This record gives sequence, structure tokens and C-alpha cells, in this order.
Amino acid sequence: MLKLQDYRFSVAPMMDWTDRHCRVFHRLTTRRATLYTEMLTTAAIIHGDRARLLGFDASEHPVALQLGGSNPPDLAAAAKIGEDFGYDEINLNVGCPSDRVKDGRFGACLMAEPDLVAEGVAAMKQAVRIPVTVKCRIGIDDQDPELALDTLARRAMAAGVDALIVHARKAWLNGLSPKQNRDIPPLDYDRVYRLKAALPSVPVIINGGITGIAAAKRHLKHVDGVMLGRAAYQEPWRLLAADPELFGEPAPYPTMKHVFEAMMPYIEDQLARGIRLHSMTRHFVGAFHGVPGARAFRRHLAENGVKPGAGVSVLRDAIARVDDRAPVSMAA
Repeated sequence: MLKLQDYRFSVAPMMDWTDRHCRVFHRLTTRRATLYTEMLTTAAIIHGDRARLLGFDASEHPVALQLGGSNPPDLAAAAKIGEDFGYDEINLNVGCPSDRVKDGRFGACLMAEPDLVAEGVAAMKQAVRIPVTVKCRIGIDDQDPELALDTLARRAMAAGVDALIVHARKAWLNGLSPKQNRDIPPLDYDRVYRLKAALPSVPVIINGGITGIAAAKRHLKHVDGVMLGRAAYQEPWRLLAADPELFGEPAPYPTMKHVFEAMMPYIEDQLARGIRLHSMTRHFVGAFHGVPGARAFRRHLAENGVKPGAGVSVLRDAIARVDDRAPVSMAA
């Protein structure tokens, strides 16, 4: 069972990015972060290949399953399946702005239906014993964030939600693409701080535009937890500072080269199962950002990692092109 301390730091669910290979990689950089799956729809989980969709490595714990859906019975069924697979938390997506998600009546459009969100939370809480959380925006389109976020949060609280994760931007469902929704709507961290002040009894985690561990420490003066997204994925070396800076514990490994050495047995096992090297190495592109040799590392993986039969020697050769020094301002 997750405790408040487990919400202190997490890596965001990111579509097409935070798959099982990415999460194993991230776990080797931080023991303490809670990791999240990509969003999976309730229909896919109920009717699809569950082993392929939900399988994960035991090293990933604590790991949460993010669900996309709005039908309370389906959410309950999918949550129970996730619990049975061994996930530590079920998270409901109320923040994704894509057209596909909107057409399916889930994601950020649910900001306009707080009662339905509450029904979904209540159904999942009845179905599982693990924590049920909600990840949302501060509002959508022309909503007033003061009213919209407060209403959604209080409805979810009344339904028994265990924590709220708030991306501190509006989502504009009309007029902006999903990519634009990650950057154009202005960040409003103070709105999330006010939510936490108004709801002291529920953990509130802040997300959106947070650039590193030093920034996370500043936010933790106001909220219970910080969720790092693109910074964690694009520059994963930043995660090596998470345990020392946020938990007062040593990092699992001193450098990214040590992380990769620890990753090798997993990669070899996956290759033996028929997984292509590129399916794993695509998550490593930013591993040495800011270090001499990083460009040669990326180029070698790009040119050779996609070849049929590519093995761990390709990765070892790429790593050999990188200087051993750590990036500047790792905790920034």
C-alpha cells in the first residue's frame, strides 16, 4: 500500500514513452519514484491482450496503472484487473487533451463532468484495495480554474480518492493540438498551491513544466508531491539526483554508465524473448545530454540499434563514445 511518502516524487505517465522498458530504465536511476504506465483504455484492458498490455517487471514497484475511461462499471473492472496484475495504484486520466480521447468521453473532457468522475472513483474504490488517484488539469477551455478544479477535487474527495495529481495548465480542447496543450496554456502553479491549502487532508501532487529536482524541491514547500514528465524522459540523468535530494538516500548507481551496466541483463533477457533492441534503446536518447560524446552516442544508436539482429554490443559501443563525467547541474 502506497503511503504519503510514496507520492513525494513520481515520473508522469506519457503516451508512447513510459512503456515497460522505459520504466525498468527509470527504476535503475531512482528507487523511490513512483512510476506510471502509459494511459490504457478500459476497453483495451477488458477485451485485449492483458499480458502484453499490463505485464511489467517486478523491479518497477512502486508502479501505477493509468486508466482512460468514463464508464464506472468498466473502470471498476479494469481497476480490479490491474490490481490482480500487481499494480500498486490505479490512476484515472482526467487530463489528456487528444481528439481520440475526447471522442471516447475520457481524458480532459471529464473536467466538465465532475459527478461522473466521482462515480468512477467510487466504483474503483469499491472494486480494489489499492489507492485510487485522479490526474487532472486545472480546467478546460473557458472554465474558471478556481471553480472547475475545486469542484472536481471535492467531488473526487467525497468519492474516496486517495490523491490528486494536477497538471498546472488548462487544456484547450478546441483550437490547440495535444502537443500545443503541453506548452501554450500558461502554467499556474499557484492555483495548485491554493488547492492544497484548501484541502489539507488529501495528498496533492503537482505536474507540468517542472524542469528538474531543484525545481521539485521548491514545489514541495507547497504541495505533497511532484511529478516530473518530459524532463525525466528527455534527460533521464536528472533522476539520479532524486533519491539523494528528495529522500536523503544514495542514488542506486553513481553514473549513467553504471545504470546501463545494470540494465544489460534485462536487455539481454528481452532480446532473447524476441524484443528488438530499438524498442528499448529509443528510451535512452537523452541519457547523456550535456556530456561530451552524447551526440556520438545518439548517432551510433540511431544508425545501428534499428538493424535486424542488433544486440547489446551496439549499446556498449555507443556508451564507449561517452565521457564519464556527469552532466552539469544534475539536480537543477
